[in-house]
Amino acid sequence: MTAIGTAELKTMFVAIAAAIEADKDRLCQLDGVIGDADHGIAMALGFNAARDALAALDLVAIEPTALLNTAAKSFLNAVGASSGPLYATALMRAAAAVKGKATLAADDVIAMVQAMAQGIKDRGKAEIGEKTMIDAWQPAAEAAAAAHAAGKSLAESLQAALTAAERGAEATKDMIAAKGRSSRLGERSLGHIDPGAASAVTVIGAMRSSLN
Repeated sequence: MTAIGTAELKTMFVAIAAAIEADKDRLCQLDGVIGDADHGIAMALGFNAARDALAALDLVAIEPTALLNTAAKSFLNAVGASSGPLYATALMRAAAAVKGKATLAADDVIAMVQAMAQGIKDRGKAEIGEKTMIDAWQPAAEAAAAAHAAGKSLAESLQAALTAAERGAEATKDMIAAKGRSSRLGERSLGHIDPGAASAVTVIGAMRSSLN
């Protein structure tokens, strides 16, 4: 694996923004069943803002931490919905996880994914089984770490993360929402994939494709 620097991370955000934009309508439809029908719009606003902010940076002069913090700030400024603080925290935690690194090795990318999942979990005060994006993010981070510890390549580890995220998102169909607006529906939230978990799969999939 070639080392991942600011140029590769910038490309990653371009890929995430494109993937979310393509998935925006589906995410809004999922959210329309159990929320405000705006999750896709909010996610697109956030990642488009991050992409645009990174386009203005001098990549030669900054390290990954500064790039990730710029993305976090841009996302938060663009999104007033709950996903704003959640993803801003995720990206700030990712920035902290790779502080002082000019380029990232596989270890650092896995640490970044773990930090993002933990940031979302901490900020949202969510646990597995509550029908939130953490039902996709936490299994993804755990699967990536386990695959990496078993000697798998970064590509294989990120594929393991994506597979786990997909499984986790699908599992939210059988959960009763315990957080956010959808929690007011009680058992009526059964049978529907959580939009935050669905968008997590899209984000993780774009990260995997880009960082390969």
